[in-house]
Amino acid sequence: MNDQRRRPAIAELRAVCQPESVRGRKNAEHWSGFYMRDGSVHLTRLLVPTRITPNGVTGIMIVSGWCVGASLLIPGIWGPILAVLFGQLQMFLDAVDGELARWRQRFSPAGIFLDRVAHYTTEGFVGLALGLRAAGVVGGHPADVDPWKYAFLGGLLMGGILINKSLNDMVHVARALAGLDRLPDTAEAKAVPTTSLIGMARKVFRFLPFHRIFHSVDLGLVSLGLGIVGLVLGDDQQVFRVAVPVLVVLVWLAVIGHFAAIMASPRVKA
Repeated sequence: MNDQRRRPAIAELRAVCQPESVRGRKNAEHWSGFYMRDGSVHLTRLLVPTRITPNGVTGIMIVSGWCVGASLLIPGIWGPILAVLFGQLQMFLDAVDGELARWRQRFSPAGIFLDRVAHYTTEGFVGLALGLRAAGVVGGHPADVDPWKYAFLGGLLMGGILINKSLNDMVHVARALAGLDRLPDTAEAKAVPTTSLIGMARKVFRFLPFHRIFHSVDLGLVSLGLGIVGLVLGDDQQVFRVAVPVLVVLVWLAVIGHFAAIMASPRVKA
């Protein structure tokens, strides 16, 4: 175990906390990690001599993630701006808790569980918050708008996000219960035959990767874009009322495509 009484050099910390097995992950690493890790190691270095635990950092990450959804309930452009900032903070802390755990060699099922809680609840709440924003739960709504319709659509968006996200964990559970090893995080391990209909559809999705926007960071950026359009048009809620049904359709298309890709790949084959 590394000496926790000293503050390590950045180069030493990177070698232990950001090995190629982490930075080179093709699928598990969100795109923001490619710039987050340039700064996260500096906060990790400050936390190494302290008594805060990796799970303690994850707890702060959970709260910052919930603030993404809560921010979207703030009317006007400031809600989406705060959502983007809290989304970036969540991902920054997501890098730090893992780095601190690797430096101290403190790994536990509880840490993995808390990490899953952070991402599932955050992304689910963001979907619901988008529906509630469109419904005018905060700030009121026009008399001719049925708020329950958009609240329901927010629930559908939340459900689609959670199911789409859970499919990957279902694969891990299925393989573990079947006595199979965990697949490496490589493109080859998750490849779909290119001659199949699903394989050809995945090629198309590489050019139109709408299935990748249902992460808290990406949804925050989408919300900011919608907020800017609403600011220009002078009707923020109307913009979100148009966007939320579209997002619902897209997320459930992503669920269907994700499920089909898993079934066609080596992930669930003995």
